Amino acid sequence: MDRLIYTAMTGAKYLLERQATLAHNLANASTTGFRADTVGLRAVPTTGQQAGTRVFTVETTTGSDFAPGPMISTSRNLDVAIQGQGWLAVQGTDGNEAYTRAGSLQVGPDGTLQLSNGMQVQGTGGPITMPNDAQSVLVGVDGTLTVKSASSMLPTTIGQLKLVNPSLSDLQKGLDGMFRLKSGDVADADAKVRVAGGTLEGSNVNVVESMVGMIGAARQFELQMKMLSTAEQNEQKAGTVLGT
Repeated sequence: MDRLIYTAMTGAKYLLERQATLAHNLANASTTGFRADTVGLRAVPTTGQQAGTRVFTVETTTGSDFAPGPMISTSRNLDVAIQGQGWLAVQGTDGNEAYTRAGSLQVGPDGTLQLSNGMQVQGTGGPITMPNDAQSVLVGVDGTLTVKSASSMLPTTIGQLKLVNPSLSDLQKGLDGMFRLKSGDVADADAKVRVAGGTLEGSNVNVVESMVGMIGAARQFELQMKMLSTAEQNEQKAGTVLGT
């Protein structure tokens, strides 16, 4: 009897967490460069002399969906999108290097190139600073930034975006939505990574699939609750039979 209770109880718990993951994905369906979170469940036997027949449901292999998102043309000079595999390097809130596919760049109050959330974009030689009199900027396919300013008639190269392409299995997502190497190391720049200027990559969240998943998780949660109710009823009937 208690086997059913253990399975249903833990299954219901992680179904609630799956609902939260799907809801988080849906909330970021329009977030630039967002990678959908994934979650899996598996059965694990418990340990101990009195628990050898019991099985828990546990969360496993939580990660991210690395499928590319749609390319959206914006015609804005400071918008960039990674073409194919690769990542844009930024300085995370913890001061360490992090990686993202969100390429909506802007000039910060201190003149450095930043993301819309204030994270500083990293160049191959460190932070990239825009001239105060910059009139226009052009981002090359290799991430090179060329600026035309009021003080110079000729275009000037001010830096190159640091573009990396580590193995996807070495990456993990942080609470800030940025990716980092699991080892804590810094990825080397990869000259093969290409970017498209005037373009942004949209979220890779499939809205319909996520909504269907939420409905399925809700139905499965109801089933777990019915299993707990059935276990309770069976225990009451067994007690009545033993009492007679």
